[in-house]
Parts: sequence; C-alpha cells; structure tokens
Amino acid sequence: MIQTLKKALLTLLFIIISPFTFAGETLSITDQELMQVADKIFMNEASGNPDKLITWNQGENFPSLGIGHFIWYKAGEVERFEETFPGLVTFLEQKGAKLPFILVRHKTAPWPNREHFLTNQNNASATALKEFLYQTRDLQILYIFNRLQAALPKMEAASRSPQKVRDNFYAVANAKNGLYALIDYVNFKGEGTNPNERYKGQGWGLLQVLEGMPHLPQNASTALSHFRESSKARLSERVQNADPARNENRWLQGWHNRCDTYR
Repeated sequence: MIQTLKKALLTLLFIIISPFTFAGETLSITDQELMQVADKIFMNEASGNPDKLITWNQGENFPSLGIGHFIWYKAGEVERFEETFPGLVTFLEQKGAKLPFILVRHKTAPWPNREHFLTNQNNASATALKEFLYQTRDLQILYIFNRLQAALPKMEAASRSPQKVRDNFYAVANAKNGLYALIDYVNFKGEGTNPNERYKGQGWGLLQVLEGMPHLPQNASTALSHFRESSKARLSERVQNADPARNENRWLQGWHNRCDTYR
C-alpha cells in the first residue's frame, strides 16, 4: 500500500510541475500551490474536518464525499446535478490507490436515504472510507484540476461568446489566487455546460460566471474582482429561480462568503 501510494505521489509531482497547455496558452501550478488550493477547498466544503468527508445535506437526494464533496447517487436516482464521485473513484484507482471495501463492493451510493446514512455514518466501513478520503487529498485536488483543464473547450463550445469566455478564463487564471478561484468554483458549482443544471433556463456554473463578466484582456488587473462579483450574482439568480420548496436561500450567504475568498 505504502509503495503504491509513493509511486502515485511521484507521478502526481511529475504531472503538477509540468504546465497545462490549451492551444498555445498555458496554466501552470506547483505541487505546493495545488496542495494549498486543496486545503482551501477542504475548508470550504468540510470545514477541514475529516468527519465531514462524507455527508448528506438536508434537502438533498444524494450524499457528498471527499474534499470537494463530490456527488454520489444511489441506484435509480434522478440525476439533476452532475455526478462526480464515480469519476473520482476511477481516477484514484488509476493512480494506484487501494480502495476501501465499501467502494469495491458498491458502484452506487449504498445508503437508500439520508436517515439511513445518518444512522450508519460512523460504522466501520464509513470510518474506513473517511480515512481513505483524507489520505488521498492530494490526488483528489489533481482530479479537480484535471476537470478545470477539460472545462475550457467544453465551455467555449457551449457559449455564444467563446472568445470572451477564453479571455476571461485566462484573465482570472493569470491573477494572483486566480487559479484557486477557478478550481474551487468549477468544483463548487460545475462547468455550466450541463443543460440539466438550469433553473428557468438559467445556469450558475463557471461558464455563466465568465459570460457574466465584462470582456477583459488576459492581463486585466481587475479580473478577480469581476469574477467574484459575477459568481455572487449568478448564485443569487439561481436562488431566485429555484423552486421555493427547496429553500435555497438558506445557503446563499454561505455561498457568497465562499465567493468572497476569491481575492
């Protein structure tokens, strides 16, 4: 197990210190910087508490797991929001991580409802799962970064203003702490390219945030402040457009507080 994880970490280090390139433009981040982003996301999603690495929020029909609170649906569940946990599990396997028994046995969430989850969230299998998710934080942040890497061409293809999306993406990426903002938001509220993730036809993902900003040059000094304000505006629109029965307004201040860390 230890040797396997050492090999995975060496592979991770090699990948992270190499720049990511999109059609001649480059995103680069060091392993140390990426782990700092991981710590921030872990704090944002789980208050830095290992016990909150598996959770099931009231009012949701799915549990959330890992530092990014990745969605995991039970069998037969209607998938309104994009499911991301199975992709993480596949990625961790590819990197040589040894899965705990609960992930070997179950390909869909094993808890039929929130009440069952709460009753069993501290049993032996759940405890082993939390420990596994805590020990693989470095690989989880790479999974999120890879998602950001794949998001830009998808967002350009989905947008009526692809050049604006691209320029704003790199304007934010080039800003101090800009990569944290992009990585966190794409994990937090998705890419914005999934047509199912809409209320009254309006999305709230990274695509909509970038489209909601003014068209900026890639070296714009105001990029992060524009990104912060656009993200808060998109989330406010989401709450306004949501079914009142979901009572999403209870989350809005926390969402805005999270966006305020993009500075």
